[in-house]
Amino acid sequence: MPRFDAPLLARFRPLAWLGGCFLGISMLTRLVLLVATGNGVPASASNWLYVFGVGLGYDLLAFAYFSVPLVLLLWLLPRRWLARRWGSTLVATLCLVLLSILLFVAVSEWTFWEEFQARFNFIAVDYLVYTTEVIGNIRESYPIGLILSSLALVTGGVFIATRRWRLVRNDSAGFGARSLVVAGWLAAGVLGTWLVSGDMKDRTANTYVNELAGNGIYQFFAAYRSASLDYARYYRTVPADEARAIVRAQLATPDATFLATDGIARHIHNAAPERRLNVVLISVESLSAEYSGVYGRKDSLTPNLDALAKDSLLFTDLWATGTRTVRGLEALALSVPPTPGESIVKRAHNEGLFSLGQVFRDRGYDAQFLYGGYGAFDDMNRFFAGNGYDVHDRTEIPDKDIHHANIWGVADEDLYTMAMRRFDADAAAGKPFFAHLMTTSNHRPYTFPAGRGPWPQGKRESAVSYTDWAIGDFLRRARSKPWFANTLFVVTADHCASSAGIAALPAFRYRIPMWVYSPGNVAPGRHERMTSQVDIAPTVLGLLGMDYDSRFYGVDVLQQPPGHERAFIGTYQLLGYLRGGALVQLSPHRKVDTLRPSLERDQPQPALPEDPSLTLQAIAYYQDAADAFASGAMRMPEPRRAGALARLQEPGEPPRA
Repeated sequence: MPRFDAPLLARFRPLAWLGGCFLGISMLTRLVLLVATGNGVPASASNWLYVFGVGLGYDLLAFAYFSVPLVLLLWLLPRRWLARRWGSTLVATLCLVLLSILLFVAVSEWTFWEEFQARFNFIAVDYLVYTTEVIGNIRESYPIGLILSSLALVTGGVFIATRRWRLVRNDSAGFGARSLVVAGWLAAGVLGTWLVSGDMKDRTANTYVNELAGNGIYQFFAAYRSASLDYARYYRTVPADEARAIVRAQLATPDATFLATDGIARHIHNAAPERRLNVVLISVESLSAEYSGVYGRKDSLTPNLDALAKDSLLFTDLWATGTRTVRGLEALALSVPPTPGESIVKRAHNEGLFSLGQVFRDRGYDAQFLYGGYGAFDDMNRFFAGNGYDVHDRTEIPDKDIHHANIWGVADEDLYTMAMRRFDADAAAGKPFFAHLMTTSNHRPYTFPAGRGPWPQGKRESAVSYTDWAIGDFLRRARSKPWFANTLFVVTADHCASSAGIAALPAFRYRIPMWVYSPGNVAPGRHERMTSQVDIAPTVLGLLGMDYDSRFYGVDVLQQPPGHERAFIGTYQLLGYLRGGALVQLSPHRKVDTLRPSLERDQPQPALPEDPSLTLQAIAYYQDAADAFASGAMRMPEPRRAGALARLQEPGEPPRA
C-alpha cells in the first residue's frame, strides 16, 4: 500500500511552497483590510480571533481549489521528466504564474474594498462581463504602470527568495502514492463545497468582521454561483393568493380602483385636471442625501440644489431600493421592489413590461432615456428600448461637443446639452416629452472639465460638487427655452455613494434626495413622510393629474393615507422592508429577521420582537413581485406590448416572440 513518506513529501514540495505563499498573502491582505476599516471593527480579541480564525478556514478551502493545476501537474509528471531541466522549468513556471495571480488578486481586493468595503461579491462577478469599462476605470483611477511594475518586482523577489523551498529533491514517489494524494486533495475540495457556503461566516453582528473573515477568491466564485436566486426556492413564502391579497390591501389608495378580483392591476383616477407638462427625470449617479445642505450637511457639496429647494417640493425621507445603478433604474422605470439576484434591467425576457415610459407614450409623449455613457453597459439600451423608451447615449454626441469624458461617459454638462437639443426638437414639433436622464460624472475616477470650480480632480467630493454645478448650469440654460415654463424637473439619485456598513443591510446607506422643481406648476414644500424610490413614478404622474391603468408596486405618496408609509431596500441577496421603525430582513435559507434600523449613522441594528403583520407584508411584496416577473404578470397588455417590442427590431427582422 502506498505510504505518505519522504519521497512523497519531496514530490509535493512545490505544493507546500504554494500553500505557504497563499496563506501568507491571504493573512497579510486580511490584516491590511482590517487596518483600512478603522473604527468599523472595534479592537477586541474576539473580533480578531474571528477574523483570522474563520479566515484561515476559508483560506485553506480556497487553497484546495486554487492549487488544483499544480496538484495535477505534480501528479502526472513522470519522475524522469521532472528530473530534466524542462520538467522542473514547467513546474517553476506554473508556480510563478500562480504566485503572480495571488499578488494581483491581493492588490485587486484592496481596490475593491476601497470602493465597496466588501470582499469580492456579485459586483465583481458583474464587472467581469464589462471588461472595457472596468479596465478603463482602473486605468483612469490608479497609477497602473507603477502598480504593475511594483507587482512584478515583488513577485520576482518572492519567487527568487523562496526558490529552495519549492525545489523537488530525491523524488522517488510512485504513481500510486501520488494518486492517493490527489484523490484525497480533490475529495477535500468536493467535501468543502458540499459542507461550506459563502455565508456561513456571517455569524457576527458586524458585517465588516464577517467580510474580513472571508477569502476573496472563494467569495468571488460563491457570488458567481448565487447570481441567480429563485425567490420561491430560497426565501420564505406564503400562499400566492394570500400574498396578492396583502399587496392589494397595501395598494388600495383613494385614487385606485382595482380592475379585477385578483392581482394589482388598477385604474388610477386623479381628482385634479390633467396637465400635459413635460417631465425631465434626472437620476444622478451615487448622490447620497448626506451630501446636501438641505439634508443636514453643514459643508454642503450641493449649493445649486440647495438654492433650488425654496422653489421645490422636497422629499426629505426618500429611500433607494438598492446599491447599483440598475436597481435605481429598475425602481424608477418599473416601480417594483428589488427582487433577489440580478436586477430586472439585466435579465432575459424583460421587454414589454409595464413602465413609466410606456404610460407617457400612451399619452402621446416622446418618452426617452438619455445616458452619458455607452448604453450597452448593464444592458440599459436593450432594457429601455424594449419598455417604451427611445434610447440616446454617448454614441450620438459628436466629439467636438464633448468637454470631457472618461471611461464611464461624457461630462454631465454634455449629456444635458444633448438632452436640450432633443427637447428643442420636440417643442418645435408641438410634442410633449418625458426624458429620463442618467448621469455618470459622480463615478470613479471622479474627473470632469477643468475650470468649472476650485475642486481637485479625482476626489468624490469634487465630483459631487461638479455634478451639482452641471445641474445648476442646465437649469440656467433651460430657463431661456420656451418649453421651460411647461416642464416639471425631478432630480434624484440612482443609489447612495457607499453601500457597506456594520449591519448586513445598513439602512442609512439607502437615503437619497429628491427635488421636484416646476415654478408655477408645483407648489414648493416639504414631504416629510417615508417614501420609497418605487413611489417616484406614480407620484410624478399624480402631480400631473394623470389618469392611467397601473401595475406599479409604488403609490402616489401624496394620496397615500398616513400610517401606510414603507420603503424597500436590498442587496442581491438581502431584502429589506422598512416600516414603523422596524426593518424586516429576508435572506436565503428562508430566514427572516426583525431589526431596529439605523437610519442616520453606521451602527449595529439590534433585533426587535417580530411583528407578524410586518413579516407577512414583507414576504408578500417580494414574493408577489418575483412571481409577477417570472409569470409575465408584470407585462403590459398584448397590443401595447407589441408596440414596445417593435422598437427593439432591426429593419427586416421578424417579430419577436
